[in-house]
Amino acid sequence: MDPRIQKLARILVEHSVRVKKGESIMISASSEASPLILELYRQIVQKGAYPITKIDVPGISYQYFKNASTEQLKHLPEIAIYEIKQMDGWIGIGAARNLRELSNIDPKKISLRGKTVHPVHKERLKKKWVIVHYPTAAFAQEAEMSLVEYEDFVYGACIQDWKKIGRKMEKLRRVLQKAEEIRVVGKDTDISFSNKGRVWIIDDGAFNMPGGEIFTAPVETTVEGHIKFDIPAVSTGKELQGVYFEFRKGKIVKATAEKNQDYLHALLNTDKGSSYIGECGIGTNYNIRRHVKQILFDEKIGGTVHFAIGSAYKECRGKNESAVHLDFIKDLRKGGKIYADGKIIQNKGKFVI
Repeated sequence: MDPRIQKLARILVEHSVRVKKGESIMISASSEASPLILELYRQIVQKGAYPITKIDVPGISYQYFKNASTEQLKHLPEIAIYEIKQMDGWIGIGAARNLRELSNIDPKKISLRGKTVHPVHKERLKKKWVIVHYPTAAFAQEAEMSLVEYEDFVYGACIQDWKKIGRKMEKLRRVLQKAEEIRVVGKDTDISFSNKGRVWIIDDGAFNMPGGEIFTAPVETTVEGHIKFDIPAVSTGKELQGVYFEFRKGKIVKATAEKNQDYLHALLNTDKGSSYIGECGIGTNYNIRRHVKQILFDEKIGGTVHFAIGSAYKECRGKNESAVHLDFIKDLRKGGKIYADGKIIQNKGKFVI
């Protein structure tokens, strides 16, 4: 076994989910991630805890969406809610074999299913949880890397001293927490919002692996201005490029995309909250220097900012609710600025505080 798998598993078990004796921990993954699944299973057992595995096989999502009726898409899996309620923690592993598996599926079917199973997602967020990716050939191809290069990229981003990093991020969090208005300026971008009464949270690997962002929930009706995102977003196999939003009193009043605009509009029309911003995050992981079309990594790129449409995190005191939560990323390293109450705190991707 690659020794980096053991190191990553140890970080997930001891730092991210903080597994304790007697706890029940669910591992949800594709069989493509077998080496990491087995190592997590071993370490969780050694902690005196009880691992529960939910393993998908490649192609199962395609078979579901290709054949499911509207009635089936609207069916809430009560057993899934029961299962997650019994868990103390949840580890979700992304390990795709084919990232374009759902490209030809009607986006309305995917949106409907996401809305249906949203209660399961809400229960999961009440637990200790973390999401991680296992490097596969599909991910490497998407990133235009060899598998060896992609493995180096993933482990380099993840295997860090997260406690030390968290202490450094706390300084920035305090500055943001004191501010009442945040403004982001860049190419084709001038957007502002109030975060008065909201909470900025550090992600030091406790929610996502890799960590490396500070995020909040903007006051929903205060987002104003426009922004063009220059890093592609990928959702259920559909790539969204050149996404542009205009806001009025928090709502997206204009949305365009250079690729898959119909899918973007389907997402924004999912429910009442999907056309509002649920999250703003600032990337701080400078071990990630380029995008790989995987939001788990791309949103953490040091020198970027991202805005997510849809649901807000309750721990940020966000109020927006939606079955959607999708991040869009703006690269600020070539001339962008972030202001907190009118004072520049980041210039060209580098913090100046």
